[in-house]
Amino acid sequence: MRSHYCEQVNEQELGNQVTVAGWIHKRRDLGGLIFADVRDRTALLQVVFDPDLQDMFAEANKLRQEFCVQITGEVRARPEGQINERMATGKVEMLATEIKILNRSAPLPIDYNQQVSEEQRLRYRYLDLRRPEMNEKIQFRARVASAVRRYMDSRGFLDIETPMLTRATPEGARDYLVPSRTHKGKFFALPQSPQLFKQLLMMSGFDRYYQIVKCFRDEDLRADRQPEFTQIDIETTFMSADDVRALTEDMVRNLFQEMLNVDLGDFPIMPYSEAMSRYGSDKPDLRNPLELVDIADLVKDIEFKVFSGPANDSKGRVAVIKVPGGARLSRKQIDEYTNFVGIYGAKGLAWMKVNERAKGMEGLQSPVLKFFPENVVNELLARVDAADGDILLFGADSQTVVTEALGALRLKLGQDFDLVEDSWKPLWVVDFPMFEETEEGFFALHHPFTAPIGVTAEELKANPGATLSNAYDMVLNGCEVGGGSVRIHDNAMQQAVFGILGIDEAEAEEKFGFLLEALKYGAPPHAGLAFGLDRLVMLMVGASSIRDVIAFPKTTTAQCPLTDAPGYANPAALAELGVALAERSGAKE
Repeated sequence: MRSHYCEQVNEQELGNQVTVAGWIHKRRDLGGLIFADVRDRTALLQVVFDPDLQDMFAEANKLRQEFCVQITGEVRARPEGQINERMATGKVEMLATEIKILNRSAPLPIDYNQQVSEEQRLRYRYLDLRRPEMNEKIQFRARVASAVRRYMDSRGFLDIETPMLTRATPEGARDYLVPSRTHKGKFFALPQSPQLFKQLLMMSGFDRYYQIVKCFRDEDLRADRQPEFTQIDIETTFMSADDVRALTEDMVRNLFQEMLNVDLGDFPIMPYSEAMSRYGSDKPDLRNPLELVDIADLVKDIEFKVFSGPANDSKGRVAVIKVPGGARLSRKQIDEYTNFVGIYGAKGLAWMKVNERAKGMEGLQSPVLKFFPENVVNELLARVDAADGDILLFGADSQTVVTEALGALRLKLGQDFDLVEDSWKPLWVVDFPMFEETEEGFFALHHPFTAPIGVTAEELKANPGATLSNAYDMVLNGCEVGGGSVRIHDNAMQQAVFGILGIDEAEAEEKFGFLLEALKYGAPPHAGLAFGLDRLVMLMVGASSIRDVIAFPKTTTAQCPLTDAPGYANPAALAELGVALAERSGAKE
């Protein structure tokens, strides 16, 4: 039905007859002439309709936005002064000789000249995806996936599918459950990741596996989360953590070079403890120059208990952020930042303005200055390299509260003071704690199949809180784009980890018996990593939400406005599955 895509209609086709097919993007009636921009997935093409061709001109008069058309015509150069350098086809136009309206469009339910809610965009997603900016994002995503496959294939990785109907995989979120008709009362779980199966593939001798795969997690959503999302899943045998990082770093570096012509360079490696100490986050945005500086040693002996108390507590922290030029902040603005850190549990936000450092104490302004001996103030200013016009913002509380509050404040200040570089800043974060300890016991910081660093099973059981995991996260501009680890390949070590997590032998056998059994038969050392494809593409195209790079996403309440999913099931189908529903809230008796 067409000889060319719109993008292919260029200066090489001057004087030729071509046929294009697509949608009317815009129509302009200038009295003597009608112009229309025809759009397909490649570009826009300007078409001119001559009134001397009366039948065709009458048909062109009927055109409206989003009519689906087929047009044949002669390619000619645009007149001098009418070239549009912003269009791929901006040097040419088509003089139409034949037009066929393939399908008319009803009046559009959304108008992109007005503010359109995301709910409406998702309700009419098939119209939303026709927009050039959305079309480009989805095409870009497809090219990213293609580039990943080419890279992995060229390095000997096998694309192997894993099951969607399986048992629960412990990844920290609730599972989506699927009832079984043939085994009433039993349920499949949709995979939160292919974790167990890719480990089993390593034990089966397929030493290099990858898959671009759907994963499912029933968790609270936000801009970079969806109930179903896509992973670039990678697993290897006989490769160390360094080997996996080198391979995947090279893959991402090649991807950015090919897709964006950006050289990411070598990725720095940062221990988790340093990331939390300096940036208050395990996914630090290195484009932001602000850092958290610990000062507990300076304030242990001052009279101000708000500072000295946490400074003398092994679980406390006292830290400061220096904001260049921040002395211009008004008291109202400081109060707004105080309210902000309160969201994270901070009880207040002490501050100190450096007006004229050369004047010593007289050149400073702070409601807490009277509690600081002059020698402590001098050491403090030297440690943060304070200059005239700076402000120091303090956090003093438990280590968790200070780290989270000042970490979040650092990001907000970076935006508010326009300090964030327009650049790409990748890094690896490594040496995570093996476990997180709460009042309820120990939890795996990654997942329970992550190997510890440098300990035996007995040493791990003796001191789990001090053990580091052989895990690694790739971070880009403050977003975790990928994470992985060296896996446990020893049955005794796996049992020890389960024990620390409170999973007894019976529960371990019920949930993971097949994995524990496989570990007995010469399981090789293996390691892997998974990238969030949606999140990676979101960053690459500069979108603010992964919903903008997924063709048919869900809302933040895990609903699909387009299909009105989820919906109620047919009672007969539920009966066949052996499933009974609790009475719905508000239902009539």
